[in-house]
Amino acid sequence: MRFKNLLGLVFILALVFITIGDRVLPAPLNQASRDTRTSLNQFLIGLFPDWEPKNPNRRTEEEVEQLEQGQSQ
Repeated sequence: MRFKNLLGLVFILALVFITIGDRVLPAPLNQASRDTRTSLNQFLIGLFPDWEPKNPNRRTEEEVEQLEQGQSQ
């Protein structure tokens, strides 16, 4: 039972260190917190390198381009 409590506490402290450590900790630790957060962000972004969000206005933009090309000729 103590191991679960300790594991939960370590997880919460790590989460606080990563999220707000650069704002509240002194100089050497705030840079470490910022670097850790940046590394985690880059890792998570790297998991989905080819993902492109869908453009909900794609069809409308294509139609506008076709209309503009038709009027300029």
